[in-house]
Amino acid sequence: MRAPYFCNTAAHSVNRRAFLGTSLGAAAALTPLGFASAAAAKTLQKSQKRVCVIYLSGGASQLETWDPKPNTDNGGPFRSIPTSVPGTHISELLPLSAKQAHRLAIVRGVNTKENSHSPGRTIMLTGRRPDPAIQYPHLGAVSAKLLGSESDTLPGHISILPNAEGASNKSDAAFLGPKFAAILLGDGKPPANLLRPKTLTEEADLQREALRKKLTDRFARSRRSAATEAYSESFDQADQIFRQADLFDVAKEPAKTSDRYGKHDFARHLLLARRLLEAGVTYVKVSHSNYDTHHENFDFHLEQMGEFDRPFTAFLDDLQDRGMLESTLVVVMAEFGRTPKINDRYGRDHWGTAWSVALAGCGIKGGAVVGKTNANGTAVTDREVNGGHLFHTYLRAVGLDPKKNFYPNDRPVPIADPAAAAIDEILA
Repeated sequence: MRAPYFCNTAAHSVNRRAFLGTSLGAAAALTPLGFASAAAAKTLQKSQKRVCVIYLSGGASQLETWDPKPNTDNGGPFRSIPTSVPGTHISELLPLSAKQAHRLAIVRGVNTKENSHSPGRTIMLTGRRPDPAIQYPHLGAVSAKLLGSESDTLPGHISILPNAEGASNKSDAAFLGPKFAAILLGDGKPPANLLRPKTLTEEADLQREALRKKLTDRFARSRRSAATEAYSESFDQADQIFRQADLFDVAKEPAKTSDRYGKHDFARHLLLARRLLEAGVTYVKVSHSNYDTHHENFDFHLEQMGEFDRPFTAFLDDLQDRGMLESTLVVVMAEFGRTPKINDRYGRDHWGTAWSVALAGCGIKGGAVVGKTNANGTAVTDREVNGGHLFHTYLRAVGLDPKKNFYPNDRPVPIADPAAAAIDEILA
């Protein structure tokens, strides 16, 4: 039985209209692309950098993952185990990840000074604290903008949600515009009602689309705006997704591959992420929920880490085997960690003061561990960093200069927080 949570996230819904009006502004045209071709993978490796964020939604516990404190008052019931890197130990809940430690860099000194979900997410995904004067673009939008190109044939920014219904997100691209906003896939599937109804023939659909384009062009000639252009573009992109529906069908993967990842939803979503990245998507975010374990933290992490560990290591193996790991940055993050102190419900509460993030792949020094917390995990004692430092690090890892500017409305806006800098110790 799943443990109860103290915080609940609101359910969202999405339909074709909402998707076309917002999310699909992020997509570039889609054309068929093959998968699992060694030659194609090598070409992709040389020509494109990619980012995959695995987001442990709700706030995973650092003590039950990357920074265990066994045999202390805050340590909980689980042991730490050795990894493939001599001297580095992680939680026994991650036995397969422990064997991948030589590919991972672990940042144990994260202090975002934020214990609320929404601001914490903003800090981790934009590298800045929320600012009422300006909205900053998320890492996915920045990646799609700066790592993609006009010739890309796939969407640049996709977010795979754990729930059956997705949600449109109008704001994650901020001033970069709707072209770079996320396409949100609830349960890893295209939004409901996106595909052509079976009762509508292809010929009738083409005639209907031709009429729509004619009317849209007539309207745009007299009332053109950024909003009308984005809306018009989204219909074209929706048509291309319709023609590329097989991209989202992980059932087309060999049974042996599916078995390596596992049969649960997160495994399927991470396998889909690999397919998307391999096909040319610049940025994929996969959310695994719900880590907001105010109750029964240990039972729940036993379950959740069991779901996470196997597909995560299969994902890294697949990227390596396909020649993609050295060009794909993989980040395991959340909005904060969990309190070292165990509450009276055997849970851990929100804790942004001393927690951990793990990275692998492109530009990352495998086996590195930077930052340190004290004996019972209540404070950072060495190399404290925040979301701004991490954001600089992500950009540097994929070869971007975080000190450059965007110029919305001709106003210079630094790509990353100028008060922070990259974590050089984990950069290859």
